[in-house]
Amino acid sequence: MSVRTISKVAAIDCGTNSIRLLISQDGREILREMEIVKLGEGVDRTKNFSPVAVERTLNALRRFKELIDHHEVVRVRFCATSATRDAQNREIFTGPVEEILGIAPEVIVGIEEARLSFLGATSELPATDAPFLVVDIGGGSTEFVMGERSVSAAISVDIGCVRMSERHFKSDPPTDAEISSTKQDINRAIDEVLGAVPIKSAKTLVAVAGTATTVAAAALNLPGYDRDAIHGARISAERTLEISAWLLTLTKQERAALGYMHPGRVEVIAAGALVLAEIMKRTGATEFIASERDILDGIIATLK
Repeated sequence: MSVRTISKVAAIDCGTNSIRLLISQDGREILREMEIVKLGEGVDRTKNFSPVAVERTLNALRRFKELIDHHEVVRVRFCATSATRDAQNREIFTGPVEEILGIAPEVIVGIEEARLSFLGATSELPATDAPFLVVDIGGGSTEFVMGERSVSAAISVDIGCVRMSERHFKSDPPTDAEISSTKQDINRAIDEVLGAVPIKSAKTLVAVAGTATTVAAAALNLPGYDRDAIHGARISAERTLEISAWLLTLTKQERAALGYMHPGRVEVIAAGALVLAEIMKRTGATEFIASERDILDGIIATLK
């Protein structure tokens, strides 16, 4: 009797701050990797990719390709998000990506990014927790997605942690005036969100990606980053606001010394936590669930 061989598939999520790889076989995670490459460095100001940032990202992608080949992956989907959407010279990145992987990269629109994040974040959650609001705070943009088992409303707005840091934070730590201008920027975007997504009617707020999981690590007082401890943790709104306010008082050096802080998040976590805090205020949610399942898991689901 022949034994059916289940093929391995891979998802690559290339954002503004990080590039990530997930290899899966029949829904089982084989490998998950992340590198902070800061592809979107300066894009908010110049509307163009820096060749140096592109080369950093391509170097990470070459390492990912070696892992993909080693694991004999048969299907790969590469999705680029906010920074690549914004960059007018994106071809200096997308062309080499295709040469390395042998497939055309997808520059997905914000609504598709939101749909994939929702798919990844909610697949394990019980239906009794619906309707869900999934919030994905990325480097360049933040996605707000409402739904039960499928998406009913979604929007992507340009209030990512890298964008807010580059646009507003010139001091270390940021001044009261810089924090105030950032809050105004965030809340203008949330005003736009309210016209498209009924974010106050969600039963469960799920927050995905590095900002939310790092805030959860801080709220849990973890000595180091512990994915298992963070995934599914429920962090109160009060604790979220406390952590956000605290991070805004720290210098870069003090943030870097935190055991759970990834080096690539040191410069942008304060702005990202502020985005999360303002979202908690505006939704009225009493807590958020931190999820380690996100757009990568959603991309994998489309490859089954």
